[in-house]
Amino acid sequence: MMLRRGMAAFVLVWAVGVGSMHAGQGIVLSTDREQVGKYAKLQMRIDVGRQYANAFDPCEVELNVRITSPSGRSLVLPAFFGQDYERQDIPQGGRTTAWYYPREVGSWQARFAPTEIGTYTAVASLRDRQGEVTAKPVTFSCVASSRKGFLRTGTKDPRYLEFSEGEPFFALGQNLAFIGETQYVTPIRAEQILGKLAAHGANFVRVWTCCQDWALALEAQKSAWRRSWTTESLVVPIPGSAGDPQARRCIRIQGNQGTSITASPSHPVGLRPRTLYVFTGKFKAEGCQALRVQVGSNSWEEPAAGEGSPDWQTFRREFTTGENERWLGRVTFSLVGPGTIWLDALSLQEAGGSAELFWEADVNRPVRGYYNPLDCFMLDQLVEAAEHHGIYLMLCAITRDLYMNALSKVDSPEYRLAVADAKKFLRYAVARWGYSTSVAAWEYWNEMDPGKPTDRFYAEVGDYLAAVDVYGHLRTTSTWAPSARDCRHPQLDIAQTHHYMRPDDDDFQDEVESIVRQTRFLRDNAPAKPALIGEFGLATAKWGLNDYMKQDRDGVHFHNCLWASAFAGSSGTAMFWWWEVLDQQNAYRHYQPLAAFLANVAPAGLEPTTATTSEPRLRLLGRQGTDRACLWLVNRQATWWNRVVQKRTPEPIDSATVTIQGLHPGNYTVLWWDTYEGESISRQTLALEGGLLQLPVPPFTNDLACKILPATFAD
Repeated sequence: MMLRRGMAAFVLVWAVGVGSMHAGQGIVLSTDREQVGKYAKLQMRIDVGRQYANAFDPCEVELNVRITSPSGRSLVLPAFFGQDYERQDIPQGGRTTAWYYPREVGSWQARFAPTEIGTYTAVASLRDRQGEVTAKPVTFSCVASSRKGFLRTGTKDPRYLEFSEGEPFFALGQNLAFIGETQYVTPIRAEQILGKLAAHGANFVRVWTCCQDWALALEAQKSAWRRSWTTESLVVPIPGSAGDPQARRCIRIQGNQGTSITASPSHPVGLRPRTLYVFTGKFKAEGCQALRVQVGSNSWEEPAAGEGSPDWQTFRREFTTGENERWLGRVTFSLVGPGTIWLDALSLQEAGGSAELFWEADVNRPVRGYYNPLDCFMLDQLVEAAEHHGIYLMLCAITRDLYMNALSKVDSPEYRLAVADAKKFLRYAVARWGYSTSVAAWEYWNEMDPGKPTDRFYAEVGDYLAAVDVYGHLRTTSTWAPSARDCRHPQLDIAQTHHYMRPDDDDFQDEVESIVRQTRFLRDNAPAKPALIGEFGLATAKWGLNDYMKQDRDGVHFHNCLWASAFAGSSGTAMFWWWEVLDQQNAYRHYQPLAAFLANVAPAGLEPTTATTSEPRLRLLGRQGTDRACLWLVNRQATWWNRVVQKRTPEPIDSATVTIQGLHPGNYTVLWWDTYEGESISRQTLALEGGLLQLPVPPFTNDLACKILPATFAD
């Protein structure tokens, strides 16, 4: 919503620099299988035998896999450096919590989804400051599968989506934006919700990977020492570095006897039971007698050097975890005596060596260009869960506030650097998650300032993605106010707008009119590309959760908006924002009737209906072609405001007719559809000989849908 307002090993490689390399040393490429299904994942590992100061930066080290397809097509697939984790779901404090622990240290990997049947050849090549080395080629074969492929702009109707194999796709879904252990949607609950959505016919979810430090964020400064919403910071330049903008930073504790700070990583730090660990660091004292350190149940004092000592002191403490100890307890540093202490190089590892566990304590990671190891692994698992449930993800990818100010002036050094950094980030995203058919689209930003001169950004980054993303994923973005310019941008494949019904808006009491207006805006500015209402909901005047939504326990406004957006011309349903309320109200049931209705009537290829109704109390939305139509009729009295707030029961509609023209002569099956139960309530066969088809409408109270199909069509 509007912000108005693995890889622990990576922490090590920032410091160690490029490792030694023997003349003639090569790299080795291996695959996890010799045969893979079409559009399924082939996992590759590349052993490179060296380390880098910044394994994320392709300017320092670029590792690619060149793949030759059975047809002879050559693809350059980017590889990535990543940290894998072990995960266990453990009961803790009355709920189940996901426990993560790094598996060994990071490794170079590549992931590929073949799109042709036959034999492939893959060759890995690495280029760094020492030159280029190439691995021996490997081969693997691709066999047929039942997978539908990647989502694309429709080949016959570019206003809608379809799969690589040609099957049409209409997006039914919602937002599930904030995922994290401190959020309503934990990683475990996210997987459960994906299952619920799929079980009720939904197929599309918009997920943020850009939450900074309150939930899932791939590129954000997650820190054990501060949060993005706090103004005070314990982070200061290293003593003696005044005036140096490139100075190393550290943590400062300053005050009287007993003044303390406590580390608070955004991710709980997992430990193994019955394991020996070592906690190390450096400190410099001024005035204090000692530094007191507490790590879980272990505490000790480190005496300070004499007054005025210029040297940093190191400390090291080993401890063994208990039988059931799986998380790091409090990590607190206190002053013994008044004064100042600076802390640096804090580290927690297994005593025998392991990935860094306390990576969020490092305050010298760059603002951009470091990809948080655990967040990346969490997205790995979310993508796999989406694949399992047949859900397609629109990933809101880049952390906006790390870039927005830099995009203020085109051709400035800041702008050029932001473009370069965004390319590096998206290269990593393509390398790690691009293989998945469940990644429907890259959404650059959540609600960028529409006044920023972003056209050049989208053009340059779009060109880069077109080159590096061998799968051709769709691209989109969003702004905090409607942006016709972005809807029209040729390098943005999906037009998107966000809208919230607020008390001061004239559409607040009429959700159907609100949907129609937003869809009209999209279609006026993106008449020939897919278009989505990426966020929608009932909000307060300041865009908060409106209490009326909690009162609407039957989901009247939610139901009406789903059906209205399906018939108004959008490429998917309006994607509601308040996912926690939807979950609490079990609103998923509203997807199933619409999913069942649309199962054999794809909106692609259909135009706004010519149908009219004799009943002035009815509002009619619909789409039609020359041999089929789908209609939705809603009682004008059945708005959420009348039913939920005014508590008025709509008067029944019992004598309406619908007249439709533009269909070819012939016999048609007419199915009237219960929009709450998701089943046909009336079926009849009618002959169309003249230009008009007149339909008597069955009696109903709130809303009703209709499908008109050729009589020979098997429903």
